Amino acid sequence: MVQPTATKAPARKPVSGGGVFFSFAPWIIFGVVAGPSTWEYAALAALVASVVLSGQDMLHGKLRVLDMTGIVFFAVLSVLGLALSRGQLLWVETYAQVISNGLVAAVAFGSLFADPFTAQYARETTPRELWHSPVFTHINRVLTAVWGTAFALMAISTWLAVLLPAQDDWFNWVIPIALLVVAVKFTERYPESYKARVT
Repeated sequence: MVQPTATKAPARKPVSGGGVFFSFAPWIIFGVVAGPSTWEYAALAALVASVVLSGQDMLHGKLRVLDMTGIVFFAVLSVLGLALSRGQLLWVETYAQVISNGLVAAVAFGSLFADPFTAQYARETTPRELWHSPVFTHINRVLTAVWGTAFALMAISTWLAVLLPAQDDWFNWVIPIALLVVAVKFTERYPESYKARVT
């Protein structure tokens, strides 16, 4: 049985301070701005946001997988936008949002096989002796899986927007925003809910 006093605070910590949400900000910026004629600007804006939001942490040696993926991905897109012609980049224009959402989903699901990416943020405010506790591990595996699922569904939704342009507003805006809201609400509530069940 896990002692309530030992797990109550850490169970809530994965979302404290908004750290994990800040790491999603560049991806959300890209998703909002990217379009057939604006994806280059979206990539540059997302790259700047990635560097600004994670730069201080990187200077202190904190390398988070989602932050690093964002910096590399948006830097590559920015370089491609400068180096290649519009015709050569037609596939990027068409599938930019699908690719970005799919990449975040892949990073999230991939991290489950090593270290759930949400745990990287939770450790910053959780005592070291609790990092390997069953409660801490379970919460972060679930949160990571939820975010991975949300972005996988967003990738599918934005892909459908390409196939069904008449429904663009639904698949590019309404559904992705709804998925983000659900993921945020779940992240805010699940730790305490799970802790209450196991204690």
